[in-house]
Amino acid sequence: MKTINRIICSLLLAGACSFDATAQENQSYFLHTIEKGQSLYSIASMYGVSQTDIIKLNPGSDDKIFIGHTLRIPRSAANTLAETYHTIKAGETLYRLTMKYNVSAKALCDANPGLSAENFRIGQVIRIPSTTDATLASSAETQNTPVIITNSSIQGPVESRCRDMHKVKRKETIFSISREYGISEAELIAANPELKGNNQIKKGTFLCIPYPQAQTVQSPQSQATPTDSELFLENRKKTEQFSTIKAAVILPFLDGVSKSESARMVEYYEGLLMAIDSLKRTGTSIDLYTYDSGSENTSINSILGKNEMKEMDIIFGPLHQQHIKPLAEFAKKHDTRLVIPFTSKDNTVFQNSAVYQINTPQSYLYSEVYDHFVRQFPNANIIFIEASQGAQNKAEFIKGLKEELRSHSIPTKSLKENATVESLKAALRTDRENIFIPTSGSNLTLIKILPQLTLLVRENPESRIHLFGYPEWQTYTKDHLEAFFELDTYFYSSFYTNNLLPAAINFTKNYRKWYGKEMDERYPKFGMLGFDTGYFFLKGLSRYGSSFEKHMQELELVPIQTGFKFQRVNNWGGFINKKVFFVHFTKNFELIKLDFD
Repeated sequence: MKTINRIICSLLLAGACSFDATAQENQSYFLHTIEKGQSLYSIASMYGVSQTDIIKLNPGSDDKIFIGHTLRIPRSAANTLAETYHTIKAGETLYRLTMKYNVSAKALCDANPGLSAENFRIGQVIRIPSTTDATLASSAETQNTPVIITNSSIQGPVESRCRDMHKVKRKETIFSISREYGISEAELIAANPELKGNNQIKKGTFLCIPYPQAQTVQSPQSQATPTDSELFLENRKKTEQFSTIKAAVILPFLDGVSKSESARMVEYYEGLLMAIDSLKRTGTSIDLYTYDSGSENTSINSILGKNEMKEMDIIFGPLHQQHIKPLAEFAKKHDTRLVIPFTSKDNTVFQNSAVYQINTPQSYLYSEVYDHFVRQFPNANIIFIEASQGAQNKAEFIKGLKEELRSHSIPTKSLKENATVESLKAALRTDRENIFIPTSGSNLTLIKILPQLTLLVRENPESRIHLFGYPEWQTYTKDHLEAFFELDTYFYSSFYTNNLLPAAINFTKNYRKWYGKEMDERYPKFGMLGFDTGYFFLKGLSRYGSSFEKHMQELELVPIQTGFKFQRVNNWGGFINKKVFFVHFTKNFELIKLDFD
């Protein structure tokens, strides 16, 4: 009989192991639906995995990924230990996820600031926060363990008196915290005796949030299951208005950069000062703190260690990529917005909700350009002019554009940059708009192709001919202005200013008056960049306070040079700027900035 029992136990154990192995195999990845502008690099950055690991699970994804398709994302050791990513399935609700992962709705909302009742839908990926916070690790296990009633003499775990733990933020009070959780001040103080007679709660302190007294006598079955809308509304952060906005600038002004680089940082700062002056004249109170970050190898810990830094509402900077990660982590920890004005190549924005990246990442920028292009030229005939030099810099752009044109059945041709006027004419079509696009944005390529294209236009006045190009063409405009007008030229850019318009004229005049000098002629102009970014964010914070993110699209500002159209990259990450203009030199000698909503 004992032998039979051992055999049965062995079979049951083997079956359990087999089931567990299958479950682990099925949970070795989750699904991500590809969105507009996303690349393999950006998706890998979102989840802290390598592109190689994604390719292994999705053969062919290294060659092409498609909007709307799903990718299998591996659950690496790195992301499973820190947090879990969950793809929302049919029938799932926020409440069900709190039960499944044993976390509070507030914790889920805090971990996914981009999540709302409106976008809680099938296919969305959300971050499930870790329950092993260093400060709460020992208490979390007991607090989340239910009472077990058995007939044995072994007593089950004691039910926790805390339904949640709250980390105190700046300016929070006993009253505001008790209101946030729907309990009385007396209940909060009873659960945290150290609060008695203490009007000031130290930021970073953890408080026990007790169950409301009315709920302690209710069984779970007697309580109605809350809806997503109710849970999101209940856990929405209360709006805080800023009587005085505290802003910091962290840039290399003196040490560790070239003279020209330092001059550009100073110019950016000077433009920012002009924005602050304009806002102060309208009654906005702003305290500005300025720090020199030094060279790229210099630690910024001494700056971050200053007491006033923990009180900042917004930080502008840095320049050096090595400073971005520590500064972004600091900003997230202290609930501070970090505006990164320069680099587009750092991937911190995909994991950090505090980051605003002004310079659009390449894949998102190109995606916007493709979309605007096919909307602007739905009936086009595209002739690519193959450049002999500099084409590698635009290879990714041209490849993506060709795929986009193919998907919209827009015909394309390719010619060498030394093609004759006769060859160019043979490529034209009378029933379509003919758009010439060089595969390089260099000035050398323009010098080579403009004479032949100009002759083509003059000899074929009845044909609709355009030239389309790149942001760097702003630098060469003075050299080719007449040709740009004659060729009805377009180029795309995230920044542009017409120096003949009143806003640009007035700013340039005021800058000269303030500083007794002209701005550097390079593009973008850093003085204008400093003014635009400073005015946009500081005006938004003064008007909307801590709910700025919900209302920033409502800011009806006309920037001098830099447009803003921010989009959160995922439910837990930061924001990227997706604004793109088309600048049009018309045959009527007009300069038009086409603004796409």
